[in-house]
Amino acid sequence: MNVVIAIDSFKGSMTSMQAGLSAATGIKRVYKDAHITVRPLADGGEGTVDALVNGCDGRMTQVQVTGPSGHPVVCPYGIVDETHTAIIEMSGAAGITQVSGEEKNPLNTTTYGVGEVIKDAIQNGCRHFIVGIGGSATNDGGVGMLQALGFGFLDKNRNIDVSSRKKARIPLPIFITLIILLWILN
Repeated sequence: MNVVIAIDSFKGSMTSMQAGLSAATGIKRVYKDAHITVRPLADGGEGTVDALVNGCDGRMTQVQVTGPSGHPVVCPYGIVDETHTAIIEMSGAAGITQVSGEEKNPLNTTTYGVGEVIKDAIQNGCRHFIVGIGGSATNDGGVGMLQALGFGFLDKNRNIDVSSRKKARIPLPIFITLIILLWILN
């Protein structure tokens, strides 16, 4: 019997590969001659980097960045050297599992660390980016990420305090213009 196992992770308790290997152990108890292949699976949150790096013959690296609540975190990410592609999980730099208790307030969390990971990947030669956006602790719309990459945002009074991690209230026409500009530059 041939069996392929691809199970998503169980957030914060078991990785995709751990779940798959556990299932394989159970199958082997019943079907001792089974040929089992375990592959990682992910939905864009935790486990995405492992799944894609494994499937694309990439390599892992890591960088210390600003976590969702402003504390330093170490974020692993993948690089596929052949295509100069970085594989990044937002959850690695701004994930819900990195905040606890009262810190779990999306009004006070940031994606700044995601931008720092992208900067590190650029310094490591990456020019293409896959960013899984599942498992986030934030709802800043990527404002923090863009600030880490050098973008500036102003409120209606033309002021913003980046250090407070408060969300900028960006007028919709300016936001749409920013998206179009990013598309053109890409």
